[in-house]
Amino acid sequence: MSGPIDVPNREVLLATSADRPETGVDEALLPDALAELGLRAEWAVWDESRSWTEADLVVLRTTWDYTNRRDEFLKWCGSVPALANPVSVVRWNTDKRYLGELISAGLPVTPTEVVDPGEPAGTAESVDWPDREFVVKPSVGAGSRGAVRFLPEQRAEAVQHLRALHEEGVAALVQPYQPAVDREGETAVVFFGGVYSHGFVKGPLLDPAGDSGELGLAKGPFATEPAPELRRAAEDVLDATSALLGITRRELLYARVDLVRGADGAPMLLELELTEPRLGFSFADRAAPLRFASAVRSELARRVE
Repeated sequence: MSGPIDVPNREVLLATSADRPETGVDEALLPDALAELGLRAEWAVWDESRSWTEADLVVLRTTWDYTNRRDEFLKWCGSVPALANPVSVVRWNTDKRYLGELISAGLPVTPTEVVDPGEPAGTAESVDWPDREFVVKPSVGAGSRGAVRFLPEQRAEAVQHLRALHEEGVAALVQPYQPAVDREGETAVVFFGGVYSHGFVKGPLLDPAGDSGELGLAKGPFATEPAPELRRAAEDVLDATSALLGITRRELLYARVDLVRGADGAPMLLELELTEPRLGFSFADRAAPLRFASAVRSELARRVE
């Protein structure tokens, strides 16, 4: 059995992007929470030149500018020896076609059709468009960037948007819009080290009639204690994901499972955020950042076992 880790000599780098979004309330809490456990932590911009190999752990946090250069980002992730979450998880999770794999695994997921660039002419017109409001969005994206909500009669505009995404070299997802988002928002269920931490509600990101919302929350967010059936659904998602990726839940330093209720009232997965999600510390109890810090310390210990 290994002894306690040498905490004072452990360095944790919190990866961010060049516009330094770590100044937000959520992220500003992390260095102090880690310091309370004796860990040295600082923010570092992921695409700036520095030695990443010397850090004991590099935690992806607010690297929100990767979406237009995913290949570069994944190459960088692969060069970092001690990355959380692991590069294999990041590669899988940064392309939303992972939703199809979770559907195949038998999980309740919002119906998703993937339309790839370079498919035969006429494919866009022959998409199995939903007969109610629907969303077209890029398979690689953060927040609501590139996502547009359409009415059924706006299919021509939807085709135009789909082709614009293809011109950018990304696949498009076509999904029916879930009206429960307008009524009650999305419930985000947050885990650290595979263990439930807290939940919060996010309001609708997209305006109706095809107007795209800005990155961020149009309504909310606010704290919530997710209903038992939502927590069970989130647990099922993590279990299925771990099996698909061949890892244990403990290897997921952080995870956010975004759920909504379907037409029958049962939980349905909208997205699984394993790369750089907002973790909602400012909408949780005061101990949530400390739970995150404990999960980081546990991850450091796991890597020296």
